[in-house]
Amino acid sequence: MIGRLIDGRYQVRSRIARGGMATVYLATDLRLERRVAIKIMHGHLADDNAFRSRFIQEARSAARLAHPNVVNVFDQGQDADIAYLVMEHLPGITLRDLLKDYGRLTPEQTMDILEAVLSGLAAAHKAGIVHRDVKPENVLLADDGRIKIGDFGLARAVNNNTATGQALLGTVAYLSPELVTRGIADARSDIYALGIMTYEMLTGEQPYVGEAPMQVAYQHANDTVPMPSLVAPGVPVELDELVTWATSRDPEERPRDARVMLDQLLEVEKTVRPSSDTGMQSTMVLPRTMTSSADAETQIMGRGPLTAAATTTALAEPPTAEAEPDAPDEVADTARKRHRRGYWLFTLIVVIAALLGTAGWYFGAGPGSQVPVPTLVSVTPEDAAVQLEALGLVAESGSTYSLDIPAGLIVSTDPGEGARVAKGSTVTLNVSQGPQPITLPPLAGLTPDAATAVITELRAVPGAVDEIFSNSVDAGLLIYATRDSDGTDLSQGGDAFEGSVINYTVSLGDVTDVTGESLDDAIDLLAEQGLEGQAGEETYSASVPEGDVISAAPGAAGPIRVGSPITLTVSRGPEPVEVPDVVGVGWSEAKQTLIDLGFDLSYNPGADAIAALLSVESTDPAAGTSLPLGSTITLRPTNPFG
Repeated sequence: MIGRLIDGRYQVRSRIARGGMATVYLATDLRLERRVAIKIMHGHLADDNAFRSRFIQEARSAARLAHPNVVNVFDQGQDADIAYLVMEHLPGITLRDLLKDYGRLTPEQTMDILEAVLSGLAAAHKAGIVHRDVKPENVLLADDGRIKIGDFGLARAVNNNTATGQALLGTVAYLSPELVTRGIADARSDIYALGIMTYEMLTGEQPYVGEAPMQVAYQHANDTVPMPSLVAPGVPVELDELVTWATSRDPEERPRDARVMLDQLLEVEKTVRPSSDTGMQSTMVLPRTMTSSADAETQIMGRGPLTAAATTTALAEPPTAEAEPDAPDEVADTARKRHRRGYWLFTLIVVIAALLGTAGWYFGAGPGSQVPVPTLVSVTPEDAAVQLEALGLVAESGSTYSLDIPAGLIVSTDPGEGARVAKGSTVTLNVSQGPQPITLPPLAGLTPDAATAVITELRAVPGAVDEIFSNSVDAGLLIYATRDSDGTDLSQGGDAFEGSVINYTVSLGDVTDVTGESLDDAIDLLAEQGLEGQAGEETYSASVPEGDVISAAPGAAGPIRVGSPITLTVSRGPEPVEVPDVVGVGWSEAKQTLIDLGFDLSYNPGADAIAALLSVESTDPAAGTSLPLGSTITLRPTNPFG
């Protein structure tokens, strides 16, 4: 399938994933010049009307949704025996990949993913669509941070009770009890599956396991999902309660749809992730209007000035005896102590300010700062080096092969674009060397399918197929193969590049031998091979009867293809011969002369008995007459007795 052009528009590049119903490939939309994901139904399912209808239903279900957390569907169609669905391509991983790498997620990460999935499901439920296959494999985490839910292959329009049919659909690890026991699904079945998925994100494992699918299904129908905190201590009780609510065995006790659960999740987030107003207060700056005048109103930070009455009271009260100094020396000593405290306080403030300034410079603009690696794909190495130097990064040259990026331009960077690195770090620029060279084995004598398998494995692309008649190569086998770009013959193998288009010339076998057939029969036999028999010149033939074909030859130079004209040479019979003049010639000599020319003779056999005495008196036809070889000439002998 790789390298195939679907519906004259989508060029298949590589395989992304394979499922039970279809395989997803990365492709290029040649019309809009963009990368897409194309989902192609497995060939053995394409003839099944039920599966084909379900495949088309996925396109219709997803196309009804326009939401940032739902994978967009662009197109759907049929190309010969291929049913396909075109979706947006999201470079990244699935939630399943994330769980495999990290085991379990933090409550904060879980809530972030859950919020995005619930938002997408809420849009589906609002549109009357039940997903019916919610699981980590269908949650896509894009490289740019987007989270989307996809694969509506089992989705159906919802009514009060959407039945699954005779078989359970969806993944057994996430089946709701009502699907197991009654085969009925609605929006609350999606909620149950989402609750199981939330449990798995928080704990790193599924709540129910078994050696057979029926064992897992039995537990869904009869057991209660445990709280995640029993497996992963530290999970907030609010998330425990959310999972318990979503996975209740009775659908009536669950959220009725994704919007209700999303609203509850947002309330839980307020509790688990408190807002910033409960954290540290920001640093306060003294207002410029404050003065040090003795008669200025007393200022209390955060409360405003005291009232005039309070100020008057404070000034009117005399100092107590305990606060009054006993002597001038004590007053001077107190003043010196206050002066020293003020000096050290000022010094401390200056030092702290210097440290903060230095740290700010180090992490903001100095060696300790981090900068994101810019997007440099398709940029020249020289321009990329200038951009990196401006960011305080060091460029290092690397190389790689690429089908898409022309030679001499950058394919990728290491670290990749968007990665944050410290200033002074080295960024490797992987410069395209063009397509990677490959060596093709001999292709002549292979079937087209076998040749396609060989070149596809080497990442070349099968091109046009030309069929010609050949008397030396059996029908259905390659006569030769050529590189499309320059016509290089690769029949016996040779050098090419990844992405090279290889054209085939395939044998149609030998042209039917129509020699000796009548003209009409010869034309009919050639028509059965797709050839156009045409009557050519007529010629004499001693061996081919008149009206039959003597020979067949192409009507034009070059290979014989279907539709080519074939010129047929038709026999006119034997070539006419002029009757010689044998009158007066001895009987025996005249006979031999006519026989040698190919004529048959008619005469009185009794003449042979006295042949030495006889000569030819006349011939019928007479001398000078032109007759076809094999014609009969009547001889009359002279009378020997006068």
